[in-house]
Amino acid sequence: MTGAVRAGNAAAAEVPCPRPKIVKPSAPPRPVPPADDPEAMKVGGGDLATHGLIVPAGAKQPPAVTATTWIVADLDSGEVLGACGPHVYQTPASVQKTLLAATAIDKLNPKQNVKVVQSDLDIEENSSAVGIVVGGTYPVSTLWLGLLLNSGNDAANALARMAGGGGADGVAKTVAAMNAKAAELGAFQTHAVTPSGLDGKGQFTSAYDLALIARVDFANADFRKYVLTKSAQMPAQKSPKVGGFQFQNENKLIYNYPGAMGGKTGFTTVARHSYVGAAQRNGRRLVVTLLGAEARPIRGWQQGAALLDWGFAQPAGSSVGHLVTPAEVQASAQATAATPEKATTGGLAGVAAKPAAKSGGLSVLAAGTVAVVLAAMPLSLLLVQRRRRRLARD
Repeated sequence: MTGAVRAGNAAAAEVPCPRPKIVKPSAPPRPVPPADDPEAMKVGGGDLATHGLIVPAGAKQPPAVTATTWIVADLDSGEVLGACGPHVYQTPASVQKTLLAATAIDKLNPKQNVKVVQSDLDIEENSSAVGIVVGGTYPVSTLWLGLLLNSGNDAANALARMAGGGGADGVAKTVAAMNAKAAELGAFQTHAVTPSGLDGKGQFTSAYDLALIARVDFANADFRKYVLTKSAQMPAQKSPKVGGFQFQNENKLIYNYPGAMGGKTGFTTVARHSYVGAAQRNGRRLVVTLLGAEARPIRGWQQGAALLDWGFAQPAGSSVGHLVTPAEVQASAQATAATPEKATTGGLAGVAAKPAAKSGGLSVLAAGTVAVVLAAMPLSLLLVQRRRRRLARD
């Protein structure tokens, strides 16, 4: 890490995120988010605990975008190159479908056929749908394409139902699995209520969490194939008799950005525009996530493209934090369970499976016959794990 520019200590003022001057359109009031959790905001590094801008020392100022929060990170190294309010609660809109994919894509055989039931079409009026019909039968792979290209909320329900066992409680089971997956990844500010991202009471995420989720998605070959597909065909149905049709990928990044790897767009009138996108250039693979954006003067994917350009201009190794791994989260949970008193003393820096040369030293804690390796992972991860365990008991 090369150092960072931000409110690095309590006495410093937060650095405002660069934003263009715009006339905001009328929109419903945003949901009131949970109160900031000071420890959860430090996950991935203490410098990330800000509502403002955080960039490496000496970096050029990022482009002015309308997104309320955003993050740019390296998919491979996990380095966070820069961010604006990375841990600030936001409503996700359809980028929540990336969490559905991270949770369910390996559970379903892409060649399996799914018969659509009425509850699959139980979506908000005038919300996005790919056009599946009750009684129709569609391959899982086609439903994933309908979900990721056309943002089909009907496809989201069908996939969630099947991933949850196919019964009437299938969607609820999958939403529960999505929340469990988020916790497993360290996405502690994410709470799903719907599988599609349609607004639901208490549904939140953060730019940092979306980057964790995207890292899992882009590690999956099927996901990478789906999100780079430019168009797909919805098969005709015999009963009911419905003709087939073509649908297109709504993510304009793949048509206009060299090295684009794909991603996901999102919009609701409450959440405004959200976006997840990734690209590769000169051996580097970066991901950008942004939330709470307006479409003018430029659209969400264009804001993502501008931030990706900024990220690729940063030298390798410059960062302001990192994306935690599931192994780090698991190690933290084990350490918290073994020695919960450590989580309140400040004597434990955190947990990570990293070599000593990078971690600044290791200490070993025995719990029975189990050794837990302690390294320079933020204490925040331990405290968040402890808090989650306490809430689960309550």
